[in-house]
Amino acid sequence: MTTSTDTASLERAAAQHRRFTWPAWGWSGLGVIIVWICILTVSTGSIFQPLTQALTLVPYLVLAAAGQMLVITLGPGNIDVSIGTVISMAAYVSVAVGAQAGVTVGVLAAVASGLAAALISVIAILLLRVPPIIATLATSLVVASVVLILADSNQGGSIDALRRFVNFRVLGIPSVAFLVLLVTIIVALVLRRTTFGRGVIAIGQSEKAAAKAGIRVKVVTGLTYLLCGGFAGLAGGILAALIAPSTVLGTSYMLDSIAVVVIGGTLIAGGRPVVTGLWTGAFFFVMLSSLLNLIGWSVGQQNVLKGLLVVLVVVISSRGTGASTLHRFTSRFTGGLFNRSTASLTGNLTQKAGTHHG
Repeated sequence: MTTSTDTASLERAAAQHRRFTWPAWGWSGLGVIIVWICILTVSTGSIFQPLTQALTLVPYLVLAAAGQMLVITLGPGNIDVSIGTVISMAAYVSVAVGAQAGVTVGVLAAVASGLAAALISVIAILLLRVPPIIATLATSLVVASVVLILADSNQGGSIDALRRFVNFRVLGIPSVAFLVLLVTIIVALVLRRTTFGRGVIAIGQSEKAAAKAGIRVKVVTGLTYLLCGGFAGLAGGILAALIAPSTVLGTSYMLDSIAVVVIGGTLIAGGRPVVTGLWTGAFFFVMLSSLLNLIGWSVGQQNVLKGLLVVLVVVISSRGTGASTLHRFTSRFTGGLFNRSTASLTGNLTQKAGTHHG
């Protein structure tokens, strides 16, 4: 009876310890709060103004980062550097097609253009066995040429109906934010509850083990890159209603999408996507850019800082996740009380079990 009571105490102690595990997106969430406070100290306005202003750009960055997160989850070497040019191309396609066939067809055409660009990468990676970063770089060069052609034939700005949708707000929140939130919820469900999603994670943890487990590695990899292109196309198609299409419209999204994914907690080594981190990471970088603009930093200086932050997070994650770092800190701070109590309970159980058997 006493043994079962001690076992229950041990389980309760372990459960209590697990409840305090630091989330993978916790550091980016903490960064949002810190930057938020800094903005309030150097600018005037309501307390929620930095958040509402950030929400104007955050949804588009989340869309681009969602595709990048899926690719990075596939494991080392998987990264898509064509996202920026795909977004620029999709913006032109959305405007050109939408002006003739309507806003819905225009956005769908933008998504299709992203899928077509991603197909080039998929062929290069899977059939020609080109390393992903080289394949997507080549795709970026091809798409950049298409962007120049589209720019020469561009006749005007965005579509009125799409512009009204993008600018419409509910309780101060842009309608597009709700759309992107729905997309990220779907991504989370796909990763957790579908064979494809579990396959992406499994490949990132061990490609050989995934193949032995019956996962069709090439199919999952190809679909993942196609999804990344589709998300970039959707981001560019909608972004065209907020910012007029240009050849450099998506330039910053290549670096920022990677930065958001890494800062948001997704392992750069693959195998652990963090969907919530897309939002906290995007908020952090958009608000950080606002803060740096307020204090007079140039775009180049901001990119240097973002790059350093990404390197710092990669170094930290290579030595252990944020959760383990926080655990080590709290363990030292509390004097390892939990570990000692667990060891004591385990010792008591062992002693009593030995007495019982004796």
